[in-house]
Amino acid sequence: MSGYVLRASGVGVRFGGVRALTDVDLGIRAGEVCGLIGPNGAGKTTLFDVLSGIRRPDRGRLLLDGADITRRSPVWRARHGMRRTFQRRQLFGRLSVADNVLVAQEWRGGGGGLGADLLALPARRARERERRTRGERVLADCGLAGLGDAYAGGLPVGRARMVELARAVADRPRVLLLDEPASGLSAPERERLAAVVRHLAREEGCAVLLVEHDVAFVMDVCARVVVLDLGTVLAEGTPAEVRANASVREAYLGTTG
Repeated sequence: MSGYVLRASGVGVRFGGVRALTDVDLGIRAGEVCGLIGPNGAGKTTLFDVLSGIRRPDRGRLLLDGADITRRSPVWRARHGMRRTFQRRQLFGRLSVADNVLVAQEWRGGGGGLGADLLALPARRARERERRTRGERVLADCGLAGLGDAYAGGLPVGRARMVELARAVADRPRVLLLDEPASGLSAPERERLAAVVRHLAREEGCAVLLVEHDVAFVMDVCARVVVLDLGTVLAEGTPAEVRANASVREAYLGTTG
């Protein structure tokens, strides 16, 4: 496997005597949208936890641009361009929608330290304007224009998920891990989600890996699909190849005659 921005090589995870992942190889390229599907219990979320640094694998390696990041923390990975969303909503409910997006950019600092804050130096003001402009653009792309002042905790599920997406992409990620991003979205919101994901891949060169139970959504958005079953890679290929795979139909998609 070569040419991958993020690569998992021979990854294995055990929970006691249960093998959650066994020798999983997976990679995603810059500008690619890859789907990860499989039945419940296949190991998809466990693999996401390993990729994002929440769980360390029992065996195998993780490579970012060819460098071993297996022991790197989630914070380190995030600051080197990896972003993730979760199945459960993870918003700062007491903050506004705009501030939820701005907080994703705060780790870079404003330059100049406390003195620049107190004096409101021109460079600091310019950096703040740049962040807010980026935040407004991302909110508009995610169909959230005009909602910047709304409290995130009061949003319906679909819009809350779109705020999570906006926050994840505000700092221009190099790798984006989306865990069931279409869950709870209306049809127009799903179309908006698909458009944002395609834009990130094609225009910004982001490598996108998404887990989603809506197979139709995956087949429409993704150029490549990986199928997990019982912690192992069952199949990999284009959407058409995966649909035509007899083992995948039997294990997950359902046999059609």
